[in-house]
Amino acid sequence: MTKVHDKPADGNRLARHEHPERLDRPYKDALKELQEKLEKVMVGHIVHKKRSVILFEGWDAAGKGGAIKRLTAEWDPRAFSVWPISAPTAEEQAHNFLWRFWKRLPAAGEIAVFDRSWYGRVLVERVEGFASAADWRRSFDEINQFEAQLAADGTTIIKLFLHVSPEVQDDRLKARLDHPWKRWKVSAEDFRNRERRADYLAAMEEMFERTDTAAAPWIIINGDKKKSARIAALQTVYDRLAPVTPADPPEPLEEVMQLARSAFG
Repeated sequence: MTKVHDKPADGNRLARHEHPERLDRPYKDALKELQEKLEKVMVGHIVHKKRSVILFEGWDAAGKGGAIKRLTAEWDPRAFSVWPISAPTAEEQAHNFLWRFWKRLPAAGEIAVFDRSWYGRVLVERVEGFASAADWRRSFDEINQFEAQLAADGTTIIKLFLHVSPEVQDDRLKARLDHPWKRWKVSAEDFRNRERRADYLAAMEEMFERTDTAAAPWIIINGDKKKSARIAALQTVYDRLAPVTPADPPEPLEEVMQLARSAFG
C-alpha cells in the first residue's frame, strides 16, 4: 500500500507492487475492527454533513468488488451509494465524459463509491480507441480540474488502484470459469484486455504521472492476496477519512428528549 508521488528510476510504479503485504494478525479480527471504525466514520459523515468520494480502479479480477463489499458492510445504506461504471449510454455520450459522474456525486452527509470511474477515459477508452488521441490527452487536465473543484468544495477524494500480477489474474479468471455461479463475471473484454496488458501498463503509468495530486493522490495496493488487499484498502480509507471527519457525537435535540421523557418517564 503505497502512494505514488515518488517516481521510480525505471518509470514503472506498478513494478514496486509485485509482492503483497502480509497480515500481522488474523484476517477476521482486522476486518471486524476496521469495519467498526468505518461505521463510526460513516455516522460522522451523516451528522456533520461531510462528503467523500472513493474510487476503485485496477485490473480485471483484481478484487475491487470484494473490497467494496467489505468496505460498505456496516454502513447505513441511506448514506452511501456504490456506482458500478460500465460503457456510457447514448445519452451520456452526447455530453462531456464527466457529465455522468457529476450526476453521481454525493450530497452532504453521504459517501459515493465508484467501481471504476472517470479514469476509464484515459485507460480503456484510450487503449481500445473509443476516444480520440486529442480527447483522452485533453482529459488529464479536465480530470485534475474536476477533482480540484470537488476538493475545494470540501469533498474528500480517495483513489485506490488494485494491482495484480498476470499469473494471479489468469488463475482468477480460470477459477471463475470453473465455477458455475461465477462464470457470468468473465467476458470477452477480459481476454481483450489481457492481450493488451503492455498497452494498459503504459496508459496506467501516464495516468499516475499526470493525475497524482496533493488533493487526490493515488494509492496502489497489491491485490495478489485478497485478504491482505481488502485490509489494506479499508485501512487506507479509514486513514484518509478519520482525520477529516469530526468524531464528536451530536448534541441531543431538546424536543426529542422532551418527547422521550414523556414517553419513557
